[in-house]
Amino acid sequence: MANWNLWHGCHKYSEGCKNCYVYRIDSSHGREDSFIVRKTSDFDLPLRKNRYGEYKLAPENGVVFACMTSDFFIEDADCWRDEAWKIMKARPDLQFCIATKRIKEARERLPSDWGNGYDNVAIACTMENQRAVEERLPILKSFPVRYKLIFCSPLLENLQLYGRLSGIDTVSVGGESGSEARPCNWEWVENIFRACKNDNVPFHYHQIGSNFIKDGKAYHVAHSKQFGQAKKAHKLLEDSVLQNKNNSGNSSERKE
Repeated sequence: MANWNLWHGCHKYSEGCKNCYVYRIDSSHGREDSFIVRKTSDFDLPLRKNRYGEYKLAPENGVVFACMTSDFFIEDADCWRDEAWKIMKARPDLQFCIATKRIKEARERLPSDWGNGYDNVAIACTMENQRAVEERLPILKSFPVRYKLIFCSPLLENLQLYGRLSGIDTVSVGGESGSEARPCNWEWVENIFRACKNDNVPFHYHQIGSNFIKDGKAYHVAHSKQFGQAKKAHKLLEDSVLQNKNNSGNSSERKE
């Protein structure tokens, strides 16, 4: 996995932005102007080469997540976006993933040669609560793009996704980080997992969050452990499905 932050800074857009990690990290470094969108020095990172003429950002680095300290489709970046599309098109060997809350504004900011999407670009739409699901899911499902992802991050409430994920390639879930993190309930994660299994959509639990609730008990999880704990929890979910299948198979054998 690699990050490519073309521009930095954003405007808070919906409930998921309340405790934005970009604002929080900037503030910890004495910066209070996170609302100003600036082009970064890494803008042309995918095109840079080392002294041997090899790309510094190589396919073995994994998926390239674009604009994780802003929103790729934010209006302030309109003057740079065409060049950014050209950079992505110039590197068909890389797989780019663009995460956005602004799926409503995205269609008018696609390049003229987009068609049904570039083969190496995925769009991941953030849906943190049910209001975001109702507003953004229909747009994402009709969006002209090769790969459609949902990021339920930060997950703020129980989402009704069961039977609604056809056409989605992956759903990734994460709790909120930081000292002011809002709670993420294990039951909400389980329900999204079941919805993914029902519609045969890959599920990924990438971050457990700082304020984790399970069986009515609150756990305050250090940031350094949030990703590892999510990985373990993901395995528990998968194991539970396997166990249920085995139990179902054993029941069928006994009936026979």
